[in-house]
Amino acid sequence: MILPIYMYGQPVLRGKTREIDAGYPDIGSLVADMFETMYGADGIGLAAPQVGLSIRLLVIDIGPLERDYPEWKDFKRAMINPVIVERSDETAIQEEGCLSFPGIHEKVTRAARIRIKYVDEHFKAHEEALDGFAARVVQHEYEHLEGEMLIDHISPIRKQLNRGKLNGIIKGTVSCSYRIKAIKK
Repeated sequence: MILPIYMYGQPVLRGKTREIDAGYPDIGSLVADMFETMYGADGIGLAAPQVGLSIRLLVIDIGPLERDYPEWKDFKRAMINPVIVERSDETAIQEEGCLSFPGIHEKVTRAARIRIKYVDEHFKAHEEALDGFAARVVQHEYEHLEGEMLIDHISPIRKQLNRGKLNGIIKGTVSCSYRIKAIKK
């Protein structure tokens, strides 16, 4: 089932998320719905707050970008209760977008490499060292679980240049090809 994606301005995007355990109701269906929602929006990552849930869950599939990132063609993950345990001092700058910020793309500096611990949808524990694009995507989605967003990484000048788009998102006048949940006035 395709879920509505919460847009910039929704309080859930800034809120705290809580860990979940194997008793969380219908986790398999939720993970499947999040992947379906992400694919329906032509995304490569989606965090639970973006579908209105304050839980520590994110999904990622870099496979659709196989031509640009062939080394990550099989990188499809559901990460529950993730914790980034290490970040490299080395950074990389690359343009990013976000399903909660349609029409906004900005250059963001992130750690070039990370180490992350998480459990999958079967609550099997994993620890992975990631670099390059996979590290970037995981960090982006992970930040949603921390109440942080893309615009937190851009300069005040860039925020001002995007003010019209941000106001359009808040007002719900943004046009998207996917189902959204804008702020109701």
